[in-house]
Amino acid sequence: MSSRFIFYRLLQMLATLGVMSLLVYTLIGLMPGDPVDLMLAGNPHITPEDAIRLKALYGLDRPLLERYGHWLQAVLGGDAGYSRLYGLPVLDVLLPRLRNTACLMGLSLLLTLVISIPLVVYAARRPQSWADKAINIFCLSGMSLPVFWLALLLISLFVVRLGWLPASASLADPLSLLLPTLTLTVSGLAVYIRHTRTAMIGALQADHIKTALAKGCSPARVIWNHAFKNALPPVVTLLMLDLGALLGGAVTVETIFAFPGMGKLMFDAVMGNDFNLALTGFLLLTAFVMLGNFLADVTYALLDPRVDKTA
Repeated sequence: MSSRFIFYRLLQMLATLGVMSLLVYTLIGLMPGDPVDLMLAGNPHITPEDAIRLKALYGLDRPLLERYGHWLQAVLGGDAGYSRLYGLPVLDVLLPRLRNTACLMGLSLLLTLVISIPLVVYAARRPQSWADKAINIFCLSGMSLPVFWLALLLISLFVVRLGWLPASASLADPLSLLLPTLTLTVSGLAVYIRHTRTAMIGALQADHIKTALAKGCSPARVIWNHAFKNALPPVVTLLMLDLGALLGGAVTVETIFAFPGMGKLMFDAVMGNDFNLALTGFLLLTAFVMLGNFLADVTYALLDPRVDKTA
């Protein structure tokens, strides 16, 4: 892989991140109300003169682009400001939630891969069999099943009726992670199996696979050393795109199970007009999405050297 390919992709990632930072800052800055206005609404004793001084202190009386420049300079220096909702530095609020979400989503993603890959290989080797049709029905059901409904159904069964598991989830109680992990895994399985199965069937029908089998190569070696490698691009695409979701969290699942993750934190920040927290959180998630795209490009170049030549 050439250094030019990596440099080109990194340059694209940095440019996209810069544009997104300006776009997100502008959209949030144009929202009605600002921190000082919220302080005025919550404290009627603040005089208009105090409001003017506070806006000058926080730079809210300056043009939007000038405020963006000062904010970007501070963020690059490691100062993301304070959270209005929590009264703490933004990074002190974000990092624990980021760790929580990474554990939950990472566990779900790992379980999804461990289950989906053997099912894909089994279904692709026996297309149109009863097992393949059953797996297809499961995929269609999983893709059409609302996540919130599945979560509520699991709570109704395992929490209300059986009383086996708690309704809320936290890292302090590993048993409480079972229900949110199961909810996310069922949704992920449907997507991974559906996309990878088609690619695996196409790879098994290639001429070089048939030739290898005709020469006496073992089916296991042909499947895992040749066919599965050619069917990897959909898996890589889904896996790298899930990197953003891995740390962005799932707002619905985290809200239903009262899990302190990034998804619910971003929702609360937007609804509570916590500008510093929302800005830094969204840009952090954007950076992870860009990193996922970059890793997908690098992995494609390793799997298929022709990709490198098109950079």
